[in-house]
Amino acid sequence: MTMETTVNPINIYTESNPNPNSLKFVVNFLLLPEGVSRDFPDRASTTEAPLAAELFDFPYVKRVFYMSNFITVTKDEGVDWHEVKGEVQNHIKSFLEAGKQILTEKEVEEDHKVLDGDTDIEAKIKGVLDEYIRPAVEMDGGAITFGSFEDGKVKVLLQGACSGCPSSTITLKAGIENLLKRMIPEVQEVEAEGV
Repeated sequence: MTMETTVNPINIYTESNPNPNSLKFVVNFLLLPEGVSRDFPDRASTTEAPLAAELFDFPYVKRVFYMSNFITVTKDEGVDWHEVKGEVQNHIKSFLEAGKQILTEKEVEEDHKVLDGDTDIEAKIKGVLDEYIRPAVEMDGGAITFGSFEDGKVKVLLQGACSGCPSSTITLKAGIENLLKRMIPEVQEVEAEGV
């Protein structure tokens, strides 16, 4: 007697975000554990990311970002999404239907967990980022990761759709900086890396 394994169909839909050159390809299951993201700003960064490497084979792909149940692809601004969306979506679907792994890393760890060496203020900043800011940034197809805190200045890394987005500076200053300053008096300024 043989057992047949049933494979759930893979569904992918797209969501636009504030960056007109990025599109979020959302699948019906988790691609990465909660709290884990990977940003691939170029082909050279994809050594442990076979799907991202393949997406860079399309000449218009400029950046690939993985998180929870979505992949954000940033394209060259000279190409219209209407012309290439189906091609990218079909490639992602075929890759996943073949049962291939999107990451070949030995150990996948969270990007933003509180570490033993963190100061009280750094732990508070990470807490505010996790609870109030990260969910909104993820909805837009990106991620925000704590970088450092020194002399009143918080440095954060913006990834995915946020990187190169015209509205990311406004979001950073009007939203993230104001919230952190209000909730943590020691914070005087927020600066983005990787934009």
